[in-house]
Amino acid sequence: MTEGITWLQTLQNRDGGFPTFCRGWGKMPFDRSSTDLTAHAVRAISRWSSLLGCPFDGIWSKTIRRGLAYLADEQRPDGSWLPLWFGNENRPDDRNPFYGTAKVLRMFGELEPALKTTYLSHIEKAIGWTLANRNDDGGWGGDGMRSSIEESALTIESLSFFTDRGDVRRIFDSAVEWLLSRVEDGSFEQPSPIGLYFAKLWYYETLYPLLFTVAALERVRNRADS
Repeated sequence: MTEGITWLQTLQNRDGGFPTFCRGWGKMPFDRSSTDLTAHAVRAISRWSSLLGCPFDGIWSKTIRRGLAYLADEQRPDGSWLPLWFGNENRPDDRNPFYGTAKVLRMFGELEPALKTTYLSHIEKAIGWTLANRNDDGGWGGDGMRSSIEESALTIESLSFFTDRGDVRRIFDSAVEWLLSRVEDGSFEQPSPIGLYFAKLWYYETLYPLLFTVAALERVRNRADS
């Protein structure tokens, strides 16, 4: 496992972010740092450094802190984060802040308390944006358009780490009911085209709504058991 973390460290760009699969100058999409990939990498390194009992002031800590600094710089003024390879075709700019913000909040939810406190203002701003941009139908999607299972499930999973806040708890419980109703009527199996590749090639993955729903409901169960 340490070899895998070492490989991730060599992949980290100069700006502190992580690219898709090769370190570079940020001129091409695949060597450009992205918020969702950085959140994945920081979460993985942080989790394994804890499991392996590594001192937090070690070399892995430097990688984590650089990644967090990159994410802080990339947060948009409204509190959201934009991913690289995911979008929403219903938005005028084709971007998908729900996906990006959910991935970063999910990472912050697992950080040790000291680091989480350091970035508390960023977390609060992201949560505020997420709550304010929920659709009237109970889920999340593009600019008030139809909510998608993918975006809604990811958002529910990320908010599950912050339900000690009353405003989050109310929205969270209601959103879970929305998701459960989609499971019961079978519509949670319908994928949405949230993948965005080169030359604006949109695609969907039939496993995304299933996997994201299961992950969200697992967090709901774990929260209920704790």
